[in-house]
Amino acid sequence: MKKSKLKIEYPLSNASLTILWNSISTQYGLSEWFADEVMVDDSSYIFRWDDWEQVAQLLQSRQNSHVRFQWEEDKGTDVFFEIKIVTSEFSKDLLLQVTDFAFPDEGDEVILLWNKSVEKLRRVTGM
Repeated sequence: MKKSKLKIEYPLSNASLTILWNSISTQYGLSEWFADEVMVDDSSYIFRWDDWEQVAQLLQSRQNSHVRFQWEEDKGTDVFFEIKIVTSEFSKDLLLQVTDFAFPDEGDEVILLWNKSVEKLRRVTGM
């Protein structure tokens, strides 16, 4: 079964670009909201949650724009997850745009996990 692409947008009306960028692109920032612990070795990121660990490769990073990772289990495929900072054309507010992939029966669960993670991001950054 093939994974399907999911795109989710989160408006962050009072967000600071600098704080948001540091939150999605640095080891410390990611460990504040995305995982319990993050370790970085070159382009390898080790994400830990309780007793569970996953390794991802950093595929792309453009300052103040986006980061794109690929889980080790998806290596050799076109599956990735990306966290992108976008400016709304209408309101000029910042949006966090998440692209991820999930099996058809796991899509709702993946969206729920992102919702919870971004809610934590809002709490820890005051956005």
